[in-house]
Amino acid sequence: QVHLVESGGGLVQAGGSLRLSCAASERTFGSYNVGWFRQAPGKEREFVAGITWDGDGAFYADYMEGRFTISRDNAKNTVYLQMNSPKPEDTAVYYCVADQILVRVGVEPEFWGQGTQVTVSS
Repeated sequence: QVHLVESGGGLVQAGGSLRLSCAASERTFGSYNVGWFRQAPGKEREFVAGITWDGDGAFYADYMEGRFTISRDNAKNTVYLQMNSPKPEDTAVYYCVADQILVRVGVEPEFWGQGTQVTVSS
């Protein structure tokens, strides 16, 4: 079991930058593969990015086009999503997720945070 708490969401202008954080209290966090999903109003939830338990492997949705970067600090039990040059279509609730399997497209992770709203203005 792992409990995930996101922070860092808010309003950002298109072309700006924003960093989301996700913290876990459990010491076992470092053994989980983690990532981010998002859900925009009226749309299905979709994969954003994932990273392996040791941080050696990262995976991104094709639409990211290199704009977002996922990273983790296991000493702080935290995973990050650096959002550079966000677009209005990136507006969504962003969810931190964790699982023992790789967090990638097509995976339904076992553990979810409560989500944090990101709104990108044009």
